[in-house]
Amino acid sequence: MPQKRRFRAVAEIDPKKLAEFQAGIRKRYSDEQILAELRACAERLGRSPTMREFAADPETSVHPQTVIEHYGSWNAAKRAAGLVPRRFATREELLGLLTELGEELGRPPTARDIDEHKGKLPSKSLYWHTFGSLTNALREAGFDVPVGEERLERAVEQGTELAHALGRLPKFADWADARKEDNTLLTEWQVYRMLDARRGAWSTFQFLVRERLDEQGIRVSTDGRLLKKR
Repeated sequence: MPQKRRFRAVAEIDPKKLAEFQAGIRKRYSDEQILAELRACAERLGRSPTMREFAADPETSVHPQTVIEHYGSWNAAKRAAGLVPRRFATREELLGLLTELGEELGRPPTARDIDEHKGKLPSKSLYWHTFGSLTNALREAGFDVPVGEERLERAVEQGTELAHALGRLPKFADWADARKEDNTLLTEWQVYRMLDARRGAWSTFQFLVRERLDEQGIRVSTDGRLLKKR
């Protein structure tokens, strides 16, 4: 009987009065305040919050339902705050976020970049799940990301250019220093891991650079110094 009465009471709610009440609740918070609360919560969590996480955050003063009242849905509110829904992002949204981050960085984003922008981007695991790999996602977003032999060829070209600038074959530390000045270079660890050598991965890379220099008619001494053209 009490159950029946409750349903009858809901059915008898005056729609006009309900609308006025809901409008009053919405007026308690501005859109800017709500978006600020969402962003602050994401910053504290280190990721885009779910409704449950937002409600459980002791520093939030807005109820999730109030957020929905303003924006129509939880995900719409998060998008307005610049936060991507963790589970329901479309391929287009994921690619758009990568593009925006790349424009901000001035280079193709890395997995570390995605980790460092938690809250604004979903996890890198979502990119791997959706696209098969982060490299696939970057390529689909329009970034020039070489793979396989193409990637190794680029590394050798960059190593040859660096050797000319240094006057000798680049060492691991040389590459790390050069990467700080030019972020278009592959990282020293990317170069290192490309070579399937159990020992001497970097010396293997230096050998490839020396071979390229030799093709250019440049001799390399046993200590790695570049000599005059033959």
